[in-house]
Amino acid sequence: MPERWRTTGATAPGQRTVGEPGTARIAVDLLGGDQAPAVVVDGALRACKADPALHLTLVGPADAADSVLAALKPGDRRRITTVPAPADAVGAAVRALAEGRADALVSAGDTRATVLSAARELGRWPGVRRPALTAVLPTAAGRLVLLDVGSSVDPDEETLAWHARLGAAYASVVLRMPTPRVGLLTIGTEPGKGDRLRRALPAQLVDLPLPGGARYAGLVEGSDIVLGRAADVVVTDGFTGNVLLKGLETAYALSGPPSRNTDPPARAALLLGVSGTVVVCHGAATGPDLAAGIALAADLHRRNSVAAIADSLSAQRGIA
Repeated sequence: MPERWRTTGATAPGQRTVGEPGTARIAVDLLGGDQAPAVVVDGALRACKADPALHLTLVGPADAADSVLAALKPGDRRRITTVPAPADAVGAAVRALAEGRADALVSAGDTRATVLSAARELGRWPGVRRPALTAVLPTAAGRLVLLDVGSSVDPDEETLAWHARLGAAYASVVLRMPTPRVGLLTIGTEPGKGDRLRRALPAQLVDLPLPGGARYAGLVEGSDIVLGRAADVVVTDGFTGNVLLKGLETAYALSGPPSRNTDPPARAALLLGVSGTVVVCHGAATGPDLAAGIALAADLHRRNSVAAIADSLSAQRGIA
């Protein structure tokens, strides 16, 4: 893999181990979230108790980190590292990841601050101007990748074309979907539906080479997100995606997911397009939500997912 595509924790081709259990060092922003730091402390404790191979770097106020240590058994306290950061906790957490002191990052803080800090400190992948927050949703047919869900609220055609590539790579590599179908979210499936951006983009997506053998499947509507029969990956702007995601989460919380065989959506998303594993949780995340976000970050690290996605994009673009 070319150096400019290498991600934090990546290994050279032929040396990668995917899916092996092991230690995961997760930097946690203690100041991120509407109810921080209390809710983050709760999530960190839940995650630490559930995963004995998890090591947490708690970034934020010393008293919040001390409350985590006080609640753990003496033997488990060795798995906790603290980094005092009274103000810019997410910036300090990103630096821990960039400097190799952590394997992944979890924050429920301000999305814009997290994305900007990650892009600046970790670097963006070649061609990616705006990284995308990528969520996995349950559908009646299985699972669906939705992006962007909050990073790029006013994208251009090039940005959404890149989101199609990123989503296709995620579906292929992480969810192991064969030949993922990529759809563009708009207000109808007939040609010409939507605003200027949605009317112009399909002509590009039809001929756009996508990783993982993915193909453009056409326009999709909001109902197709729930059914999951028209597309495996759905591309939209961060404003629309965030509104849709929060609406679906509330609906599923009240009535359950669309299939008994699927779990409710995790209130966390992977930031794709930066050289590191960055998981962003909702500002309104609860303790269990934060714990789930930490578990997601640990799983992505252990499977070397971000580096594998970078490999897939690199191979598809023919970068040598």
